Amino acid sequence: MTASPTGDEVLGYFDQLSNWGRWGEDDELGTLNLITPEMRKAAAALVSEGITVSCSWDIETTPQIDYGTPPQRYMLRTGEGLNDPDRALPPGADSQPRSGGAMEHLSFTYHGYAITHIDGLSHQFWDGQMYNGVPAARVTATDGATRHAITALRDGVVTRGVLLDIPASQERSWLDGGEGVRPEDLERAEARQNVRVREGDAVLLRTGYGRKKIEEGREPPASPLPGWHPASLPWLHERGVAIIGADVPQDAHPSGYEEHGMRLPIHSVGMVAMGLWLIDNCNLEELTTTCQRLGRYEFQFMLSPLRMQGGTGSPANPLAIF
Repeated sequence: MTASPTGDEVLGYFDQLSNWGRWGEDDELGTLNLITPEMRKAAAALVSEGITVSCSWDIETTPQIDYGTPPQRYMLRTGEGLNDPDRALPPGADSQPRSGGAMEHLSFTYHGYAITHIDGLSHQFWDGQMYNGVPAARVTATDGATRHAITALRDGVVTRGVLLDIPASQERSWLDGGEGVRPEDLERAEARQNVRVREGDAVLLRTGYGRKKIEEGREPPASPLPGWHPASLPWLHERGVAIIGADVPQDAHPSGYEEHGMRLPIHSVGMVAMGLWLIDNCNLEELTTTCQRLGRYEFQFMLSPLRMQGGTGSPANPLAIF
């Protein structure tokens, strides 16, 4: 097993793995700069079956134990009572109109442990800074993220995707809470699946938490969860990974580095130092079944966030296309 880096070594990753200035002082794409037009064309060539698989959970509007703030739905218009003879007529109408429609207002907090979402590079700070040295103060109460907003991803993400099924490579149903995935775990999964992560890839990490969630129920926020171990950060940097997703909120929890101020080292080092994009809380169970059935773990990956001005992220529906 790869030795766990010390707290000082993980703190050293902020300099060792930094991409600040690599793509210019004004860069807001970070590791997504590693995806070239040629890579997008090669990813399209992976589509041979015409199968599309969602990697997202439904956004539920009823209270759930793993939602910090339950989403709220307020219906502005519904179809209820349209045939009620006592229904009030619209102003100036002699009879009920034959056409109609529904309308709603939704509110929810997508950062957290439940909703599938992508983090913008404005989501994390370290020592008062965001990626590329942008002051954290550029995220304001009035305008949200005035730098590194999710609108930097207006053209979406299209690249080669790779699923790494860690429990399957260890003949387990799922990883334990607090268990971190290290480089040797990633490479064992690569060998089992006959695939190799390369520059510009989207890497989707399956810990099996999605299966556990379905079979045994949800965990409340801040419960021990598996995820990436900080020892994997140099591996992600060396391989040139453009974006990562997981069936958990990325970081193994607890991280073991809390006394060094790093409750979420994958978020802190990955986003602030590396400019690495994160997709939290994916549903990878159907994708896993599809990969097993087709006998391949690479596919075209697509993601298109909402273009919310000042957004520090966006709910998302990542797609794997075979």
